[in-house]
Amino acid sequence: MAKNPFQQAGSSSTITRPPSGGELTADSLFRGMAYAAAAVIVLLVLAILWELGREAAPAVAKYGLGFWYGTTWDVNKEQFGVLPEIWGTLYSSLLALFLGGVFGIAIAIFLTQDFIHHRLALVFRTIIELLAAIPSVVYGLWGIYVLIPLLRPAADWLHDQLGWFPLFGTSLSGPGMAPAALVLAIMILPTVAAISVDAFRRIPYKVKEAAYGMGTTKWEAILKVMLPTASSGILAALVLGFGRALGETMALAMLIGNANQISWSLFAPANTLASLLASSFPEAGTVEVQALMYAALVLLLITFIVNVVGLGVQQYTVRKFEGKK
Repeated sequence: MAKNPFQQAGSSSTITRPPSGGELTADSLFRGMAYAAAAVIVLLVLAILWELGREAAPAVAKYGLGFWYGTTWDVNKEQFGVLPEIWGTLYSSLLALFLGGVFGIAIAIFLTQDFIHHRLALVFRTIIELLAAIPSVVYGLWGIYVLIPLLRPAADWLHDQLGWFPLFGTSLSGPGMAPAALVLAIMILPTVAAISVDAFRRIPYKVKEAAYGMGTTKWEAILKVMLPTASSGILAALVLGFGRALGETMALAMLIGNANQISWSLFAPANTLASLLASSFPEAGTVEVQALMYAALVLLLITFIVNVVGLGVQQYTVRKFEGKK
């Protein structure tokens, strides 16, 4: 008599059985550990906010909102304002996000959409991810000794020929916005590329097959089907990359010039909130430390707003392209 193929369907060893007491206990322990870890993170953030707020309270009371739009940082006169630093932080981060985002998404498409063999794609992905392991001070040194001399002839030519245009209004005499933004773009590239690759790989292959079945070309399938479907993951990559750019310290402190000014020029020196904190803290007195803590609160608030806006855009994209509520 033939063996019944459904004989094991009701056995206690299959996954159809109810969970045992030990499994329920393990699940409860894991759930409790997850909640505890989340609570520790929240408490840690609150502790950081409390410490920064306590140290910055005298400066907040003294300078108020004028600290946000003031343009002078003079320790001797006890005048402090961070508008140039806010400008430099956002300007450099947006430039880096544009460059790193475009190249990161292009790399993700190249590695996931059958342009090269999957083994070779793995090699390229590993090389790109290794960029994240390079210390920021090494990027800064590379920018000083390699990138700035490389950019200076082109920057001087652009200034001579198109100096009337605000982006090229000054020459590149040394550290400036352009080398800082380029190095920052390289630093966020691994984050954007790695998360975008994962976003493309989460899409079932049958989605692309369905696009081909509708008569699309390869690039039409990529740009009109795959890219919108992966948009939520790509936006998450861009938000994380932007947050990484906002908080970068050492490389920008070495490359941006640390000049307290507001300029549209890509070749003019500037400053950021993070580099201001890094360069001023070692020699700061009590009054300047309070102002620096206020600047740290400003940077933290900007980062928080960026993440909230990015999360909102990501949720909107998920609802629009993936049909989720």
